[in-house]
Amino acid sequence: MIIINIKENESIDKALKRFKKKFEKTGVLKELRRRTYFEKPSISHRQGVIKAAYKQKLQETEGIIL
Repeated sequence: MIIINIKENESIDKALKRFKKKFEKTGVLKELRRRTYFEKPSISHRQGVIKAAYKQKLQETEGIIL
């Protein structure tokens, strides 16, 4: 359970923003979306290889460090 302590004279918008940040860090939503469908290990490995190649290509061409 996520607990957010609201300070005195703090707007609800700021408290909601802090709650959203904490919720995002827990990774609950990301895990839920990942579990909605089954992905074969070979497909997830292939996607990882493609992603790594893309990052390497960007790093070589533009000199960007990711």
